[in-house]
Amino acid sequence: MTLAPRRAKLAAIALTGVGALTLAACSSGGDGNATASGSTGTSGSTSTEFTYLGQTQNTTIISTLESLGSGACSAEQASTPLVSDAIDGTTWDQQLQVLAGSDALSNMSMAAGTPSLMKDFIDAGKVLDLTDAFAQLGMTDPVLPAAEATLKQLYQTDDLYALPTEYNIEGFWYNKALFDQAGVTVPTTWSELVDAAAKLDAAGIQPFIAAGSDGWPVTRLVGDYILRDLGADALQKVADGSAKLTDPEYVAGADAVAALGQAGYFGPAAGSIDYNTAMNQFLTGGGAMFYMGSWALANFNDPEQDQIGVDNIGYFAFPEVEGGKGSISETPANAGIPVMFTTANYTDDIGAWVKCIAENYGNVALAESGQVTGFTITETPADQSDLTTMVQDQIANATGSILWFEAAFTSEGTTVSQTNGGGLATGSLSGADFMALVQTANEG
Repeated sequence: MTLAPRRAKLAAIALTGVGALTLAACSSGGDGNATASGSTGTSGSTSTEFTYLGQTQNTTIISTLESLGSGACSAEQASTPLVSDAIDGTTWDQQLQVLAGSDALSNMSMAAGTPSLMKDFIDAGKVLDLTDAFAQLGMTDPVLPAAEATLKQLYQTDDLYALPTEYNIEGFWYNKALFDQAGVTVPTTWSELVDAAAKLDAAGIQPFIAAGSDGWPVTRLVGDYILRDLGADALQKVADGSAKLTDPEYVAGADAVAALGQAGYFGPAAGSIDYNTAMNQFLTGGGAMFYMGSWALANFNDPEQDQIGVDNIGYFAFPEVEGGKGSISETPANAGIPVMFTTANYTDDIGAWVKCIAENYGNVALAESGQVTGFTITETPADQSDLTTMVQDQIANATGSILWFEAAFTSEGTTVSQTNGGGLATGSLSGADFMALVQTANEG
């Protein structure tokens, strides 16, 4: 799925017709604009309000928008007030489809959770071409190159169609003290990672922590191994039909992760650990390595949660696979929760909001929420942690990015993958069986 998995899982479930019709009928996206226009505002076109639709599970975006409205975007707020609404994330994509079908999307909303649905919106002309809009608004480089490249890769477009309210690199976060205790150095190859896990285990330290019940933190490892081994285009080949997950060279990636599970390196109850439990386990010293996205900085920088200390947390990139075609310089990344703007009812006033958000959102989100975004930052908080600065530097200097295991899968393939990922961590599911399940789901 497009959204980086968060504290609450946003699993898709069946949409009830009543809820969909209610949203379509009461959406302010189609009613608050006095003059409608195309992909860029026409001279003199105005709107009476700027509408935003988000998910109830996410409060960061709307709180940042409200702060912008009372600060950097106060002029836009005064002329075209922000009006927001939220719906439950479990029916997000279905609700967006209903709204899009009625041209009732809000001026701004969280993007579709499934990349293929977002592509449908783009192909149908429902979503604003931001590359064109930025040019019309006289803007230059408000989005970091790595973040822009990731979004274009995700939606397979030449132009930019969403903004990165987060930009997350992924990799292994590790407990420096536990590494020292076991005499372990930071691994740069898969063999070194396996050797480090064996040393930690021998020292009575759980090598890896993962939310096995959620599945995706484990399947991330499978995808990264494949991309390091077979090259950055390996999973796109599966999506294109020129390769299958059941091909031996792909199964090898799942087998490598399953071997860690069979060795007990994820702990005795890996299949029952959820996201919050895994985070707490790492931050209380319950394990040495934790594969996670940089959105976890909010937890790491919170002294009430982080009992091991932010200065005791290190980071290393997913290691290279010996003889593989991929490079350790290719950073697993995602745009977290992108936001899109609708072409329907786009006016000069909405364009002013787009400009102000693109130029200021990153600074406010970083200062108020500690959120690293994909926007160019012009103001750095004085109390920012070294770990946050490291992540920003990593993003700024990234030479390339790669997407996660399920990024190009079907919705069914994603569900089956994440439902069964925990079986690899417990050693109860072989790599071959796992890949067969996911391949069948993708073809269904």
